[in-house]
Amino acid sequence: MTMLPAESSAAPSPSAPAPSSAQRCGFIAIVGKPNVGKSTLLNALVGQKISITSRKAQTTRHRITGIRTEGATQFLFVDTPGFQTRHASALNRALNKAVLGAVTDVDLVLFVVEAGRFDLADAKVLALLPPGVPVILVANKLDRVHRRVEIAPWLRSMQERHPFAEFFPMSAKQRRDVQRLLALCERYLPEQPWLYEADDLTDRSERFLAGELVREKLFRLTGDELPYTSTVVVDRFEQEGELRRIAATIIVERESHKGMVIGEGGERLKRIGTEARQELERQWGGKVYLELWVKVRSGWSDDEARVRAYGYE
Repeated sequence: MTMLPAESSAAPSPSAPAPSSAQRCGFIAIVGKPNVGKSTLLNALVGQKISITSRKAQTTRHRITGIRTEGATQFLFVDTPGFQTRHASALNRALNKAVLGAVTDVDLVLFVVEAGRFDLADAKVLALLPPGVPVILVANKLDRVHRRVEIAPWLRSMQERHPFAEFFPMSAKQRRDVQRLLALCERYLPEQPWLYEADDLTDRSERFLAGELVREKLFRLTGDELPYTSTVVVDRFEQEGELRRIAATIIVERESHKGMVIGEGGERLKRIGTEARQELERQWGGKVYLELWVKVRSGWSDDEARVRAYGYE
């Protein structure tokens, strides 16, 4: 398979400042339809996993800021849910509101699509982007393109859809591509003091990240069996030295879904808890005691009050 070099194919915007020794800091929104690799890209750009991933659409449900400080520049990457067009539930309205909020006040937008592809769902996200904010077209999953010659005409067709500041074919799994994208983003960030400490990785709390890791394992271990309208609520988070005690509830909409999560003899729920606990221990470098329950809340995803209560604003 031939990799297309991840160089930008358009010159930087004249308004884009050249890097200097002064501190730079700015917000970069990562947007796109579900399942184009936004969270994988965020984790690669930050250099550590802070956003969960799975094959299930709508895995990312919250606006998450990933922080990377390199040299004199602090990059504030804002991961967003995939814009939802198929369902009009209260949950999806909240997710779309998060997307719209993320793109209104940023210095740069990374519009992520699958290399060589563009459909109606991509077009609906593209139509949301505000005028006046530079947009880089990130053609992700380049490693899945078998014929390099197909990319050039596709890029020309994309230029007709929007005045992109840059084109950037890449694979988020390739470290070299990620480093080049960082260098490109730096040109668009304003000179101003950093907003976070140099070693900060995210604006989210450990409590939030614990709930997200449980939800990731839930989605990965149930596959397509379990509808996307399942969520995780952290009921208790306590820290005693290096030990963290966490109690969380998996919320599903039907009794049959509860059985899918628990599994025969409770084996699936046990595996969800074990895999989540082990990953949290690796990330935090300390012991984790994790308790999980499963509860049925019929119709929660279309109940505005419950959607808010479960942390979706």
